[in-house]
Amino acid sequence: MTARHRRDVPGRRELNRRRPARIRWPYAGPVTYDHLLLPSGAASTLAEADAYLSTQQGLTETDVVAAMAAELNKRNAQLPEDDHFLSVEAVGGAATGAVLHVPCPYDAIGYLRNLLFEIATPLHYAVYDPQLALLIDPAERVDATVTHGGLGEFPYLTKPLAIQWVSELAPPNPYLIVERTDQVYIQTYHDESGNYIVEYRDGAPDKHFGTTITGPTAVADLVWEWATDNRTQLQTLPWTRVEL
Repeated sequence: MTARHRRDVPGRRELNRRRPARIRWPYAGPVTYDHLLLPSGAASTLAEADAYLSTQQGLTETDVVAAMAAELNKRNAQLPEDDHFLSVEAVGGAATGAVLHVPCPYDAIGYLRNLLFEIATPLHYAVYDPQLALLIDPAERVDATVTHGGLGEFPYLTKPLAIQWVSELAPPNPYLIVERTDQVYIQTYHDESGNYIVEYRDGAPDKHFGTTITGPTAVADLVWEWATDNRTQLQTLPWTRVEL
């Protein structure tokens, strides 16, 4: 596993459409994809996220939510109508407290997701994707380019995400890449035998090494330690130079 592949938008067949239960969001049309923004730390599990969304129903929109909505609406209005990334005329303005519901057409998922990270992360907001059962919270994050073979690209990694993403690697694209720069990265591939091929590269071709690990927990720990500049576990493994 030496080639790195990128895919920014999840395919329809990979989506597990999972709207938060018992929550009534403004109707956005028959074919939309939902993202929800909620404060970092408000929830650590999907059940907690759904419960938090319920508590915000009927509450006055916060100033932070109003600011994020205004920026999204402005960016959307700057584009030609055929390129709009919102599936409603405007987001925000609803009685949803500290939560912002952002629906989009399927062909705008990748573009909108990147925009949400750009706007929400500096304001300490998490991105909740109920279709893919993903709660992406920036708390205690490490900024890096993270590419998941089945989910797309993300701008940071956290330990909970490393654990979730490694454990869920499955065909047809069972790989995860964490990059600091184009030539400094760690990547893993979950092969058909159930093992994980792990490689890391420290810049030059002669600093590209690989090994095989059994079990997702050890792989997730290794990836997270690498991302946080902790080489303790890495130095204990039998690495072999990868010839490119």
